[in-house]
Amino acid sequence: MSLKIQCDCSNIRWDLVSQTLKLVGMASYAPEIHKKAFENSHTVVFVFDDEKLVGFGRAISDGAYQAALYDLAILPEYQGKGIGRMIVNTIKRSLPNCNIILYAALGKEGFYEKLDFRKMKTGMALFHNAAEMKDKGFTE
Repeated sequence: MSLKIQCDCSNIRWDLVSQTLKLVGMASYAPEIHKKAFENSHTVVFVFDDEKLVGFGRAISDGAYQAALYDLAILPEYQGKGIGRMIVNTIKRSLPNCNIILYAALGKEGFYEKLDFRKMKTGMALFHNAAEMKDKGFTE
């Protein structure tokens, strides 16, 4: 395995981003929607094994004190190899004075706890697809 980190959106195959998110059970949109989301983010991280896109993540932020981590996804065959930790640590370094929030994919909370994230007692969400998010177990 020869891993390379890229922190910009140049030469990304957005169809692979959509496919990866769908494969791991996360929200997946049309490639052009993911392109817009990543390009409008404060920090983006893509990880390649040689030329193969194997994982990615992004953060939106004011760059001063608040940030949110989104779309952290690793191809299943590459999970458990430290790639997610590498992505999160790269994002954290780009936002040194920021609080970082996220909502984890169900069952992945333990991964984030290992990286010092803690469950919030007052987290709230207003989803445009509220019924679907309730059915998936994200909201009460």
